Amino acid sequence: MLFRTHQPKASEIKRSWHFVDVKGEILGRVATKIAQLLIGKHKRTYVPHLDSGDYVVVVNAKDIRVTGRKEQQKTYYRHSGYPGALKARTFVQMKEKNPGKIIELAVRNMLPKNRLRSQRMGRLKVFAGSEHSYSDKLKGDI
Repeated sequence: MLFRTHQPKASEIKRSWHFVDVKGEILGRVATKIAQLLIGKHKRTYVPHLDSGDYVVVVNAKDIRVTGRKEQQKTYYRHSGYPGALKARTFVQMKEKNPGKIIELAVRNMLPKNRLRSQRMGRLKVFAGSEHSYSDKLKGDI
């Protein structure tokens, strides 16, 4: 008797929507859950070479927390590639300016560094407040 492992095709992938409220949650712990949903590891049909993840809508990004002294010490860097163009922002500055970027960066760095990362990040929708435009697609939450 011959048993074969089922290999799903890209056309067979069914994507669902997940709602995540991060109010008062710890950044790293929430980011790992979101990354798992975007990758699709929670599904029985997961295969590493296909993008089988779901859509994730994150609300209340302005109320995310970090532990310890990271609130004052955590620094986000960007560089344009030109000499002397290194920019640095603290966690507090990022939270005031663009709180959604904090979650996007945390989740992006938890995803595998391969060709599927940009597709997976495209399915992440982050909102600073509790208002969002995807209420018709959402069913459950974390």
